[in-house]
Amino acid sequence: MKYFPLLWATLWRKKTRTWLTLFSLIAAFLLLGLLQAANSVFNGGGVQNLGANLLITQARVSFTSPLPLRLLPQIEAVPGVESVSFSQFFGGVYKDPKNFFPQFAVAPERWLKTFTECTLPAEQAAAWKNSRTAAIAGKQLAERFGWKVGDRIPLVSQIFPLKDGSRAWEFDLVGIFDNTSADSCPRMGNMYIRYDYFDEARLFGQGGAGIYVLRIADPNRAEAIGRQIDQMFENSPDETKTQTEKEFSLNFVRQLGNLSLILNSILGAVFFTILLLTGNTMSQAVRERIPELAVLKTLGFTNGGVLGLVIAESLLLCLLGGLVGMGLANAVMGALAHAPVQMPPLKADAHVWAIALASMFGVGLLVGLPPALKAMRLSIVDGLSGR
Repeated sequence: MKYFPLLWATLWRKKTRTWLTLFSLIAAFLLLGLLQAANSVFNGGGVQNLGANLLITQARVSFTSPLPLRLLPQIEAVPGVESVSFSQFFGGVYKDPKNFFPQFAVAPERWLKTFTECTLPAEQAAAWKNSRTAAIAGKQLAERFGWKVGDRIPLVSQIFPLKDGSRAWEFDLVGIFDNTSADSCPRMGNMYIRYDYFDEARLFGQGGAGIYVLRIADPNRAEAIGRQIDQMFENSPDETKTQTEKEFSLNFVRQLGNLSLILNSILGAVFFTILLLTGNTMSQAVRERIPELAVLKTLGFTNGGVLGLVIAESLLLCLLGGLVGMGLANAVMGALAHAPVQMPPLKADAHVWAIALASMFGVGLLVGLPPALKAMRLSIVDGLSGR
């Protein structure tokens, strides 16, 4: 640490150049923090709070193909299944096409029994059961649009028209559900309507549901139970595919493409540019200080000492920009966590920080080593003469 004042002074020798380089590094590591956190979500890190004891049964071909409700008694009879809920994606927008959020038609009694990690006040649950046009919404969704119990919610379905051909549906918000415990309910941005009213009023598709959601007693038997359900309907017109809720969510995301490859390609391009920029900065800084480096050698600094000073300066520059960038990334992710929109929770966990720190040291060494080797090999005579 005794050489830190010297390193700090040489780093800020050209303030404008240092600031511009720092801003570039900050932007690069801000992007790294956000994209690696997103990468973690797409690889399963963002669905850790999904129920380990929940299974999803869908049509084997695609979750967009409905399954008939006549399968319900057979699924319920499978040993180890505690409760079964079914749902149909509604696909509506609120007032403006940009105001999209997940809505599902469900049976209230079954939903309340299956999704026990979401809590709904008893009087609101009763109102949901007693009114056919009733709907409930997650607290996050209600806060997003400023909804309160008693509001009339108009939705325009992009999928299901009413029997009169209109796509304008209206629902009465009778309840707002919350987490049973902190972050326990990953459905806080969803809205749920009554399946019986929806099924009767829609123009087509009566008697079908998109998926079945099963609550099982023992998460360790998830694979066996899923396999038993799929075997029941094997070689039938309604073949099924049963998987954990986590795997179902990941498969849905993966349909967008190889997002990990896309994100890593973006980061690769960014850091290649940063390597060129920072490498040019360090090379230019060392060239300007050749006489000073020669003076250091006359004062007793060894070749290794000069090498270490230049590499340390490069590392200091990259660490400074990287830490500030990651700090900003954490701030952005914290703000997004409280934003009134539903999105996967981004978090810079230990894995993301390990990648960031390795990148800081890697970039620092790569851009600092060439000018450091040049400084190490510099002869005192050539250096003092400015060559």
